[in-house]
Amino acid sequence: MKTILTGLRPTGNLHLGHYFGACVNYLKLQDQYDFYLEIADVQGLTDNFDNPEKVRKNVREITTDLLAIGLDPNKVHFFVQSRIPEIAELTVFYSNLVTVSRLRRNPTVKAEIAQKKELFGNDGESISYGFLGYPVSQAADITCFNGELVPAGEDQMPLIEQCREIVRKFNSIYGDTLKETSILLSDNKRIKGLDGNDKMGKSLGNAIYLVDTEEEISKKVMGALTDTNKIRRDDKANPEKCMVYYYHKLVNTEENVNKVCGECKKGERGCVQCKKELIEAMNKFLSDFRTRRKVYEENPSLVDEILNQGTQIAKKVAKEQIKNVKKAMMLDYND
Repeated sequence: MKTILTGLRPTGNLHLGHYFGACVNYLKLQDQYDFYLEIADVQGLTDNFDNPEKVRKNVREITTDLLAIGLDPNKVHFFVQSRIPEIAELTVFYSNLVTVSRLRRNPTVKAEIAQKKELFGNDGESISYGFLGYPVSQAADITCFNGELVPAGEDQMPLIEQCREIVRKFNSIYGDTLKETSILLSDNKRIKGLDGNDKMGKSLGNAIYLVDTEEEISKKVMGALTDTNKIRRDDKANPEKCMVYYYHKLVNTEENVNKVCGECKKGERGCVQCKKELIEAMNKFLSDFRTRRKVYEENPSLVDEILNQGTQIAKKVAKEQIKNVKKAMMLDYND
């Protein structure tokens, strides 16, 4: 089977955006590929360097979420980035192969700087070396395990192309050593936030998390954006302008979605009724996840063991790869 690699920064629990945007695809891919899933704690520190407790806590949290959605540790190699020192070595080697100006032009980096204006300032001049260089670290992640494919959305294409450039530069200097990766585009679309923002995000405060309680979901859904032209219960509305309808389409049955849409357009349902029905559908949708997650929550050592086993497998592959890289770079001394 071909090798695929993807990673998630442990800076918080998974939300619906993660689930529908990526994780649904992971559930299919785990049966088709040799799947390495990195818990990218080092990259998580690029904008949380002053809060290491947050990153450390979320290593187990995000792994528990991933297991609870149905990823099988017998099919997926879960590993912790910082426990693979070869990734850090490759990052240093690759840093000589890409210019600062090229990193600044990376559209994904530019977009993330814009989102973090309060951290880096409007001009981005306060950006850290680590944050600017995370595409180099990502290239090290991928090539350390000979990742032939990376499942991702279109917004990640600039990062994959950056990796391909680094691989080509390395091979042109040191010989044909590294494999070029390709993006495995997902059909899944980016999920909007409760406020109608095109992106659901932790930092935007517009997310529904998979671990949210029934009370938390109720509060969030009741505050979700609806069609502002609908003032009274019997006003006709446009469901396409309503985030409540948007989430109905994600978690409810086709029959119920059609009913919601039809009644909304005719002015036959109020927003409160619609939100209450969404809350019920959302909790039903999350029922299996909550059941599975409870098992892991009550057995945290099981999560740790899954991470340990996956990391050991990843270490073996990484050690062999760094040996090949150092030989190509004439750094294979007999220590």
